[in-house]
Amino acid sequence: MPCHNQQLNNVNSGQEHPMKQVRFANSSSSSSSSSSVSAVLSNSDPADASIQPDSQDNLGPQLKLLPLNDQIRELQTIIRDKTTSRGDFVFCADRLIRLVVEEGLNQLPYSECTVTTPTGYKYEGVKFERGNCGVSIMRSGEAMEQGLRDCCRSIRIGKILIQSDEETQKAKVYYAKFPPDVYRRKVLLMYPILSTGNTVIEAVRVLIEHGVQPRHIILLSLFSTPHGAKSIIQEFPDITILTTEVHPVAPTHFGQRYFGTD
Repeated sequence: MPCHNQQLNNVNSGQEHPMKQVRFANSSSSSSSSSSVSAVLSNSDPADASIQPDSQDNLGPQLKLLPLNDQIRELQTIIRDKTTSRGDFVFCADRLIRLVVEEGLNQLPYSECTVTTPTGYKYEGVKFERGNCGVSIMRSGEAMEQGLRDCCRSIRIGKILIQSDEETQKAKVYYAKFPPDVYRRKVLLMYPILSTGNTVIEAVRVLIEHGVQPRHIILLSLFSTPHGAKSIIQEFPDITILTTEVHPVAPTHFGQRYFGTD
């Protein structure tokens, strides 16, 4: 499993593993990638068209989108619908979280291996490198913890509490707790909604202070605005962002709706 609670000894060795690729948010060499992003960013409101070119041209391959299908589109629709009951909202949010977490795990490094089947045949497969951890940005990021634990029973999960200062409106860290060897691990950073990107930027700075390199951080989110994703990538060009949708309007009610505090 890719998430056993063991150290990743080769993170700092300089050896890089190929990353499994999902649909890029931008690719200058592929017209199909650009058209798929246009489908994700499209909206019935013509005013959105002015935002799309900037998001496509500047985000680059650090931003990865789950392949869009009818199942994901329906989950996105139900989550955005103001008439959705809380029970349906949580159910669909958990399903979408699970899809994002599974693809996030698919971005982790792996090595080839050979196993013997019960019939005695040799099977050429792969095994994931061990030594990863999750970090949730409280409060809404905690909604994604169970989805990660459902895939990785023994994974360690750290927490960061960041809130906006009432006077300056700047993101301020109030609490941070990580595994002691977090600097040796690949980090799955969980935050479902990327609106301005300020909270995530502050969280990444805290991780860097604890020795984590941005290229070892995979940000898992459900929805992102072009501005939020662009701000994060401009600040940390080596970070990987995985999301289901980039759209000018993000469902910022997610945390309150999920935890029933709306």
